[in-house]
Amino acid sequence: MRHPFLVSLCMFGIVATAACNKPSSENVDRKIAGVNVIDATDLNDVMLTVADPNESVAYFQRALEDAPKRIDHQRGLASSLVRAKRAPEAVSAWERVVQHKDATDVDRVDLADAQIRSNNWKAAEAVLDRIPPTHETYKRYRLEAMIADSNREWSKADSFYETAAGLTTKPAGVMNNWGYSKLTRGEFKSAERLFGDAIRQDQNLFTAKNNLVLARGAQRNYELPVIPMDQIERAQLLHTLGLSAVKQGDVETAKGLLRNAIETHPQHFEAAVRSLRALEEG
Repeated sequence: MRHPFLVSLCMFGIVATAACNKPSSENVDRKIAGVNVIDATDLNDVMLTVADPNESVAYFQRALEDAPKRIDHQRGLASSLVRAKRAPEAVSAWERVVQHKDATDVDRVDLADAQIRSNNWKAAEAVLDRIPPTHETYKRYRLEAMIADSNREWSKADSFYETAAGLTTKPAGVMNNWGYSKLTRGEFKSAERLFGDAIRQDQNLFTAKNNLVLARGAQRNYELPVIPMDQIERAQLLHTLGLSAVKQGDVETAKGLLRNAIETHPQHFEAAVRSLRALEEG
């Protein structure tokens, strides 16, 4: 006779426990929303790093249709436009970001960067001038150096480049830019030293290797520097040296360098072939 009673009691306990543990629809929605925010943040990071830039642009445009006031989506769109090399659109996007109530000085530096990419140097300079000097970052000083270069304010440029180099653990890029600044001023020895420093920081930075050869060629030094290079790079640098020799009026030296470049390259080196043909036929 006790069995029905026990069964009923057990059933009551199960129902009661289920009723206590049953989440409300509001709690479920909140949890799902939380998961979606985390997933969306991860997806944002993916879009900003490894995705095709134009796909990233489309993704953030769609995201902004659903949440137009989210500054992370606005930043994502602006950054993606920069990656896609759509500089004028990037400027407009960053201008919207800096008008947001949560905008920071980092955003204003990114706006200046986009303006420089759009060749709007005066606007970029004005934006940087409004950022407090206490905001000391690598990117800010790298841009300040580039603007000083464009204004031919060499002392300021040198100071900004030096500061920028000290604010990053990977200074190869800014050293290369600084070296190119020296090269355009005709300070070839200083340029050569800075390009060498850049290569020591990053042995794969071919731009610095090519610029180093340009600096040496400007001094009529037609020997390749002792730096890491593969066979294709060696051929390309010989080609650059040959063109430098042409610029200096050393035509016979140039021909020899170009022949060496053609022989060194593991494949057909059309650019060097055309350059040599032009000299021989000229």
